[in-house]
Amino acid sequence: MDCVVCTSVPVILRPPRNTICGACYEGARSIINLINKLESEKKGSDTSPPNSCKTLVDVSRWVSDRKDIENVLKEEASFLRTGFFTALKDQIHTDIQLKPANNGLSLPAHRALLAARSQIFKNMLDSDVCKAAPTDTITLSELNYEELECLVEFLYTGSLSKEKMEKHVYSLSVAADKYEISYLQKFCERQMLRSLNSSNALDVLEISDICSYISLKETALNFIVKNMEDIAFSARYDQFALKSPHLCVQITRASLMEAKKKMISL
Repeated sequence: MDCVVCTSVPVILRPPRNTICGACYEGARSIINLINKLESEKKGSDTSPPNSCKTLVDVSRWVSDRKDIENVLKEEASFLRTGFFTALKDQIHTDIQLKPANNGLSLPAHRALLAARSQIFKNMLDSDVCKAAPTDTITLSELNYEELECLVEFLYTGSLSKEKMEKHVYSLSVAADKYEISYLQKFCERQMLRSLNSSNALDVLEISDICSYISLKETALNFIVKNMEDIAFSARYDQFALKSPHLCVQITRASLMEAKKKMISL
């Protein structure tokens, strides 16, 4: 059937001109139902809201409204991010120093922001150790200078470039876990999930185990089991087995369970 929506040459449609195919009809209904569901969940109700979408014109209006909201949120985020990061770069009223491992160069920061971003930092700054002078330092011994720089940038801006995140995701995950920076934990978890492949699956499994990323650990474990031949015979696996024998046990058990399922399904 000719469809007024998806046909490539609508000018030659035969009457009636308002016919649509089954796929476009189902797609339109799905979009309308999804939007109404989102609006109901936002209002905490199982029933359709009074201003629910009923036509594709309503859908277009809803999308336009969401776009306006998105632009406002982007402006707000940019305003907050730029202000804090400018204060950091220009060292405006910085009152604490952050020092990386091996007694490297320190980075200036603001006590108030650190305390707001992390309960652990707040507890450290509330202690008598950090009250003596504005030049007091906090040493983050698990991070080198470059990693610490990325952590500070994230604390002030809430984001990192793709290149920095890919390079330092494991060390930042450990720091996020140690200092209870929940947003950074989610940020790192999403990055590792998106980039999961045969070459980094063991690293992801190891970090997810250390940082208690339960869902990510399960995903990495399942991925390793499905790609066991490529991973088990790699040079990285020998090192991994020596460093994390308990995870090797979990991989072996998961592999056996997967093999058993396949045997049962035959």
